[in-house]
Formats: sequence, structure tokens, C-alpha cells
Amino acid sequence: MAITLTDSAASRIQTFLTKRGKGVGLRLGVKTSGCSGMAYVLEFADSINDDDNVFEDQNVKIIVDKKSLVYLDGTELDFVKEGLNEGFKFKNPNSHNECGCGESFNV
Repeated sequence: MAITLTDSAASRIQTFLTKRGKGVGLRLGVKTSGCSGMAYVLEFADSINDDDNVFEDQNVKIIVDKKSLVYLDGTELDFVKEGLNEGFKFKNPNSHNECGCGESFNV
């Protein structure tokens, strides 16, 4: 079981954490939402819960709750710039379909 980061994603997360001035890492999860059924959730984590799974890649801690790990195992998080847009992209091997806007997925 693992969650990985591209160089670009790791750099961006480290920059955000430094500017924020606190935090132990990035919390990654899923919630029921969107037109395809599930949506990704990204937020900074100030603590790690006892039942969290913690992955470290490129000196960045990625924190995932047990329920979300089933849907996210094997995912690579990337940060991309496309024209004037920039943001995180998920390369999730568990995802079978994504909605047209890329905000939600199903397994």
C-alpha cells in the first residue's frame, strides 16, 4: 500500500507548508460527492490520528484515513500547470471513470 508524489507535487506541498508556517503533512481522502460518486479531499494536517496511515515520499508526509485508503492505494499525486490553470492531479489506478470536469470519480 502506498501513495506517491511527483517531484512537482512534493515541491508544491513543501512550499505551501512553509508559507503556512505549521503542519505535519498533507491529508488526502475521499468523500461521497460529485457526478461520478466520489471526490478527492486535500487539506493540510496539523496532527496525525492513531488510526491514520502515513506515507512519506520526498520528505512529505501523506496522511490517509483507513476508509479512504481502499480507494486511494497506489495513487500518485501530481501538480501540473496547463496554460493559466494549475492544480493537483490524481493518477489513481482504482478509478474506473471520472466526470468531465475531473472533480469526481468512481471505482
